[in-house]
Amino acid sequence: MVYDFPRPYLRAMQEAVGDWVVYYEPVKAGPRGYFAVAKIDSVIPKPGPKPGAEGRFLAFITPGTYLPFDYEVPRLQGGRPLEQALCELDGSPKKGGAVQRAVRRLPEDEFARIVNLGLPQDLERQEAMRYEAANPGMAEEPLIFERPVLERLTRRAYRDVAFRRKVRDAYDYRCAISGLRLRNGGGRPEVQAAHIRPVDQKGSDSVRNGLALSGTLHWMFDRGLISIAEDCETILVSRNKVPADVVDRLIRPDGKLLKPTDPRDRPHPENLRWHRENRFGQVMGDEPNPWDRL
Repeated sequence: MVYDFPRPYLRAMQEAVGDWVVYYEPVKAGPRGYFAVAKIDSVIPKPGPKPGAEGRFLAFITPGTYLPFDYEVPRLQGGRPLEQALCELDGSPKKGGAVQRAVRRLPEDEFARIVNLGLPQDLERQEAMRYEAANPGMAEEPLIFERPVLERLTRRAYRDVAFRRKVRDAYDYRCAISGLRLRNGGGRPEVQAAHIRPVDQKGSDSVRNGLALSGTLHWMFDRGLISIAEDCETILVSRNKVPADVVDRLIRPDGKLLKPTDPRDRPHPENLRWHRENRFGQVMGDEPNPWDRL
């Protein structure tokens, strides 16, 4: 949602307003390398008088643009940095200087290369074919229609596939509320990826704004029949609208949310708070209850 940075990077960040950026994890922070993209909306001085606010600035991310990579991109390819600015003349990695800068300008061709490595052109086809049985008669690789990078990053269908793949993988294809891992006869997972805060309500495609849920529980979550408490794990149920036997059948016996192993993938408290305050307990529509068919 926001990036906090010091004055030395102000000019570069101001020039990036309205443009896309790549997130990069420095060596001292972890092994991920390049791991997400987003678009910069605006830059303002950090409001005071909080300690440390003087001389610092905030860059706000345009709502709905943050997208984690499907594949985290290593810093080096064949021992060579992906950014020319980080290469010595012989192609070996530089040390110090530009390498240590938290904000670096990235040429368009390098941006496209990194995004294509992290978010492949054929991601939708990969997902569609993921659980299909191999067909010996299909020996040739299908041609991939190459879409411009920015068109791909803004296309909802592509972003939905990328979001679904990351969320379901984070929860090991298990429903976070029922605890069940269900697959159909062909081995395809039945669990869905639910946005905690909807995209049309300025929700992001971050894994931390997602829950892996079965179809019925996804429906209930979107309509505010269930939510998550302030402790970020207790499952709340609108019991005046949901029969007790449905609760017993659909929700984990301990009433606690199943969370991803990696803490960086767990639901963000602010997203859960938004859902409690804006969805939980709302009036249902006229559509039939899905549990009537269970």
